[in-house]
Parts: sequence; C-alpha cells; structure tokens
Amino acid sequence: MDLIRTLKDLRPAALAAAPWTAAVLTLAAGVMLLASGATPSVPVRFMRLLEVAPVYLIEASHFICSILGLALILLAFGLRARLDAAWAATMVVLAAATPLTLLKGLNWEETAALGTLLVLLAPVRAAFPRRARLTRMEITPGWLVSAACAVAGAGLLGLWSFQHADYADQAWWRVMVDADAERAIRAWAGAALGLFAFGLWRLFASAATPPVTGEADPEFARVRQILAAAEVAEPSSNLALLGDKRFLFSASGDSFLMFGVRGRSWIALGSPVGRREERLELFWRFRELADAHAARPGLYGLAADDLPDVVELGFSIQKVGESATVPLETFSIEGRKRGNLRRAWRKAGEEGASFEVISGEAARAVLPELQRVSDDWLSHHAGGEKGFSMGGFWPAYVAEFPIAVVRNHGRPVAFANIWVTAARSAFSMDLMRYADDAPKNIMDYLFVELIAWGRAEGYAAFEFGMAPLAGLEDRPLAPIMSRVGRLLFERGEEIYNFQGVRRYKDKYDPLWQPRYIAAPRRWTIPLLLADVGLLSSGGMAGLAKRPKRPEEAPAPEPVPAL
Repeated sequence: MDLIRTLKDLRPAALAAAPWTAAVLTLAAGVMLLASGATPSVPVRFMRLLEVAPVYLIEASHFICSILGLALILLAFGLRARLDAAWAATMVVLAAATPLTLLKGLNWEETAALGTLLVLLAPVRAAFPRRARLTRMEITPGWLVSAACAVAGAGLLGLWSFQHADYADQAWWRVMVDADAERAIRAWAGAALGLFAFGLWRLFASAATPPVTGEADPEFARVRQILAAAEVAEPSSNLALLGDKRFLFSASGDSFLMFGVRGRSWIALGSPVGRREERLELFWRFRELADAHAARPGLYGLAADDLPDVVELGFSIQKVGESATVPLETFSIEGRKRGNLRRAWRKAGEEGASFEVISGEAARAVLPELQRVSDDWLSHHAGGEKGFSMGGFWPAYVAEFPIAVVRNHGRPVAFANIWVTAARSAFSMDLMRYADDAPKNIMDYLFVELIAWGRAEGYAAFEFGMAPLAGLEDRPLAPIMSRVGRLLFERGEEIYNFQGVRRYKDKYDPLWQPRYIAAPRRWTIPLLLADVGLLSSGGMAGLAKRPKRPEEAPAPEPVPAL
C-alpha cells in the first residue's frame, strides 16, 4: 500500500518531467538508429542472421530503420510541445523499429533500448494533452538544422567506420561494391533524402502569417459570434472588432487569440477569448507559429489568472501597471468621502444634462453628431486616433457597441462606447470624449450614470481601464524594469499623466489588479513594449502628430453599413 501511495504521489512530478525527458530519449533513439544504419554490421551476428532470414528482409530492415530514426528525431519536437499525435506516432515508430533492429543485424542492444523506451512512454499518455495533428506541428528552421547535423554526423561516422575496416586499403569504388557498405550508404542516403523532402515540405506547407481581419472578411462575423457567447472574455476583448488584428482560432472554432505584428514582434493582446479549456492550446499555437516565422512573440495586458499558463509556456513576466475595477454591488455616491462626486453629478443634472444608452439604428443615426464631439476632443490631444490596444472613432467600430450619450439641453456634448461581455461579469468603456462646450465635470456625471446603468443591467463590475506603470516596486532587489518604470511613473508627467490617471480613478475606490507583459526572454520585453506603443499610435508618424486646430478638423464621415 505504501508503494502504491508513493507512486501516486510521484505521478504529477513524473507527468511534468515526461515531455522533455521523452523528447531527449526519443532524439537519442533516433540518432542511435541513424548511426547504426551508417556503420558496418557485426560479422558474426550478421552471418547467423543470414542462416534464418532472407537477404531482402535484412536489406529492407536496414533501410527502414534509418528512416524510422529520422522520424524519431523529428517527432522529438512534437513530444517537447506535448502533442498527443506526436506521442501516438512515437509509440507506433518505436513498436515498428524494435523488431526491425533484430532483423537488420541481431542488434539486441538497440532492440532492448527501444523496447525500454516504448515501455517508459506508454504510461505517460496524460503528459501530452495538446490535441493537434502532426501536420500542424511547427518544425522550426533550427530544429531542421539540428536534424540535418544528426544525419550528416551519421554519414561521417559511417565513412570513418568503413575507412577503418579490413578493406580500408581498397579503392573507394571497390568499397562501394561491398554489400555492407552499400547497405550503410543506402540507409544513410535514404535518411538524407527523407530529411531533404521533409524540409521542402515544411518550407511550402509552413503556415503563413494570418492576415489582418477587417469588416470585409468573413472571419469577422466569426469573431462577433465568439464574443457574443464567450465563456471567458474581458471588456477589452471587444478590441477584436477594431479591424486591425490578426486571429488564431481554436480547433473547435469557439475561441480566438488576437494579435498584432510590427516588424519581428508578434504581440497578443490579452488572453484568448471563448472557452476556458482552450486557452493554453491557443497560447502554445501562437508561440509555435511565431517561432516558425522567426518572430519575437509577446503577450500584453495579461491578468493574474493568466500567469499559470504563461509560466507553462516558459515565458518571463513583467508587471506593466494596474487595472481599476469597481464592484457595482457596493458602489455608492453617498457619504462624505464622495461628496464632491455627488455634487458634480447633481449639478450637471440640474443644469440640463441627461443620459441615455443607445444602440443599433438609434446609435447609427447620432454618429455624425458624436463625430463632432470627437473632433473637438481630438483637437486638444496629440497623436490622433489610436489602435491596437485602444479604440478610435471609426464609425463602423463605434456602432458595434451600445453608446452612452450625455446631452446638454438636448444636444450631445459627451459620449462613451460601452464594452460588454456575454457573461456580464464586467463592462467597461472605450472612447470617452466630450465637446469644448460641455459643462465642467461632465465626465463625472457620465461615469456615475454609466455605473447605475450597469447595475440595472445585471453587470457585476465596472472596469475603469489601466493606469500604466502604477504599482511597480522601487526596491534594491526589484527587477531593473520595475525600478525604471517606477521612476517614469514618479518623474515622467511631461511624457504622460501617469499619476493623474491613477488619482482620478482612485475617486471611485476601485480594486487595483496587476497587469503584465510576457515574453520568452526578459531582454525582449522593452522592445515589445516599444512596439505596443507604436502599434497603438499608428507608428512614428502617429506619435509625432500634433493636435489639430478647430478649422483643420475633417468633415464628419458617412456611416458605413454594418
């Protein structure tokens, strides 16, 4: 009983170590078969084998074992990635190679080694949970080079072995006539040609970078459907409808991961949207696809509950700020602490402000007036419209959502488009804009009314968005990026209103939750953060764009059909 209990306790550790261990052992087995196929047979064993097996069977076994050795080298990559198809294929290859090693030259040591590996892999099936076809296995250029080196090394080993055989003093063309040499060269050449063919196939079959999915793309309707029924989604997941993202869809079609590309940087925005159990699979596919294209992958805007999956990927993690969330059940504007907020809300209402949430055709009808409000707001802000991690006033995008509109004496003076979630766990707002003639503190009025609307609609929380660089530690042993971020938060008000954003949101007593960026190597995180900024701002030209004067503001755009 104690032994059984001990084995049960050790099982989680064994399953955790199984993928890498299986990959290394399978790689070693493949190299062993290649080296064995390229070297001379033991004469005594070979003569005994000839007494009981026909020559054509021996020749075929010798050739096939080298091909199976190459297959094991390539399958080791799939085992490392925890693919269930790679585990199944490895079991089949080992089961085939084990008896063939006896038939090619009574190599019982190889038979024992392969049989032992087969027995060791059989009980760890649960360590390979990722469901993917072998054709989806991303073989990277580096892995192909490693396999080519193994094949070339086996060939050189065979050349050296035959040069030091009893007939080493014979000319090379005489050696080629020797049956054993022919057999070894044939096996090595077969493996080399097999690798060459596989490399060509991967060159042409490697998945291309997914294109940007916009309104005219049929996949856009698929994105809408997933958002409308997602089990796991954040309000910011609605940035998928901005029209500037690329998407990876799960095998079931019920989940997606959105990302942007700038140069070599592939940056996923948030965690996958859809079904919870498909999250890790999409993370892995994103990393593998980026790796196959020699790209620099990153995951931006992650929440705390994403970190276990990110650790599973082997990524380094860096905190980039904190997100504010207001629980609606406990929020109230009563009491001394929120007296200023209550007075601002009441005064705006008394001076003629009104609030409503509109959607559909009603929202489309008011878009030209809201664009005037947006243009007023943009005339005082540098950089113009944003993208990627922030929305912009693109009429088709704004009309996708309910819109909170504040009118003053019947005229729109402020608005915010509302990000909602299917599970009603939280909602948020994207654009928050007001006109030049809007009353003072109109945004406080908008927020209070919006929170009341969310509570009436059954939402659990209201997300105020992120305060960049908030909550970073400046301690002697803290990571250097945290210390630099803290310095920017305290001294960088000329660059961005870091502390002002944090103070404004603190008026609503939110719960502050950390947000992270992750990458395979820590030194690439600053590069990824720079690319996030450039993607969001529309490149260097967007960063350099200055506020427009009122007379330069463009005329309202026509609203396209959805």
